[in-house]
Amino acid sequence: MTERPPLSPIAPSGHFMMGHPAHLVALGFGSGLSPKAPGTMGTLWAWGLFALLQHRLSEAQWGGLIAVSIVVGWWVCSVTARHMRVLDPGSIVWDEIAAFWLVLWLVTPCGWQEQLAAFVLFRLFDAAKPGPVRWADQLYHGVDPATDPQAWHKAGWGIMLDDLVAAFCALLVLAAWRAW
Repeated sequence: MTERPPLSPIAPSGHFMMGHPAHLVALGFGSGLSPKAPGTMGTLWAWGLFALLQHRLSEAQWGGLIAVSIVVGWWVCSVTARHMRVLDPGSIVWDEIAAFWLVLWLVTPCGWQEQLAAFVLFRLFDAAKPGPVRWADQLYHGVDPATDPQAWHKAGWGIMLDDLVAAFCALLVLAAWRAW
């Protein structure tokens, strides 16, 4: 029996994004298609949408939206990564969106300067991946879709997890800053 070569990864595009609802959400409604810094573009998209909805949603509605965003995010990231044939594609930015909404929700009320500080800290922790963020990022990178039937579900959770840890780290720094 001959072994089949692995399938090539699928590059994200507008056509790919519109091909499945999970792709549309996972790619941040197009923000993840940015050729440069898609994670930063996704985080900026999250900030803009937060600014638009900030005074229209109650605290409980924000909490519900973020909780649903994390659960749905796991699914859309799993599906999209599987369809792209890549365990953690950079163009998937729903993880940044949901995690940054969590940061903004928990630091509010605050002015734009503190929101900017939250943005910079979140992007710093997400991009540099110090300590616990690196651990979360690498947790499921060793899964093999050829041998593990749950590999794509694990990959989807791994995609979400490192950004949630980065959000937690940013929140710790912001809390220390406020306490100081």
